[in-house]
Amino acid sequence: MNIRTAATILLLCLLASASAAERHLRNKFLDRLYSIAKDFSRLDTNYIEPQKYNYAVMLQNTNTYEMYRISNGNQQSVDLAPAPSYKVGPYFGWRWIFLGYTLDVTHLGSRNKRTGIDLSLYSNQIGIDLFYRTTGDDYHIRRIELGDDAKIDVSPLRGVDFGGLHANIRGFNLYYITNHKKFSYPAAFSQSTRQIRSTGSPILGVGYTHHRLSMDWKTLRDVVTAHLGHKPEFEDLAMNSFAGTVKYDNYAVMGGYGYNWVFARNWLFGASLSASLAYLHTISEEEKQQGASANIFRINKFTVDGIARLGLVYNNAKWFAGASAVFHTYNYHEKEFSTNSVFGSVNFYVGFNFGKKK
Repeated sequence: MNIRTAATILLLCLLASASAAERHLRNKFLDRLYSIAKDFSRLDTNYIEPQKYNYAVMLQNTNTYEMYRISNGNQQSVDLAPAPSYKVGPYFGWRWIFLGYTLDVTHLGSRNKRTGIDLSLYSNQIGIDLFYRTTGDDYHIRRIELGDDAKIDVSPLRGVDFGGLHANIRGFNLYYITNHKKFSYPAAFSQSTRQIRSTGSPILGVGYTHHRLSMDWKTLRDVVTAHLGHKPEFEDLAMNSFAGTVKYDNYAVMGGYGYNWVFARNWLFGASLSASLAYLHTISEEEKQQGASANIFRINKFTVDGIARLGLVYNNAKWFAGASAVFHTYNYHEKEFSTNSVFGSVNFYVGFNFGKKK
């Protein structure tokens, strides 16, 4: 063997050794990634029973609700809410993904431009809410107060149609379940696992919401005048507040606690409550036109909002039925002006699983 041949063999051995070391490091890295990904679905089977089936079919009824309250420092306020929306439709599920369609039976043939999307995805560790709502012109006056000094019977206004408020809200909430190996959000809200022993978990999260409100104060004054017989003296509801259209952003950091109570065989009651510290920021359409020096409604402050969830489920692994509710609250309070909004949905469902996993 000459020197050239020996050098070639040595070089090939070094390259083979380097390739083996590289493959080992690559495989170790991939194994680590797989372990991290697998941890998202790892369960303590003393508390949670994994899903035994690949597919599910479900029929669901969804009822949506919404309310806005606007008030001022003179103890004058108005509560506005659209009629509840009742939807029904089928859903098909593959493992943890549910897709479906619901038909709004309360607005068949209506030209009302109400639209809405509420999508919640639940895994053992992480959950996400995505929502988009645009209300139409079907608001009603639920309650109105003209102040302590106003000795006026306002009962004729309750339930009166009001088409002067248009609202749009969109955003997301992302949250982390710390005790995810024992506590199952999917068991209470998506039926993809079963909680078999009671337990709870702290919940942490972040969220963002964009609001757009358009209020026609002249229409409100005209409606009140028509039903009470005189012009109302509540112009201050609009003074120093938004006099047309306003948009504001809500940036939130949230924390809360959830608990799943297994109170009987195959039965579960789940509840969670989260409070969020939110920063609100807005510039009204009028301020954009008139400049920052205008005396226009403006928000730049912190506030506290909340999210509540409730779920009641019967699930024997094959068949399931139950009800769930999710409600969001948003608040802004000042001495001279405040607004509160609540929106949410209540679901009733029944379904069954099939295609047992091998």
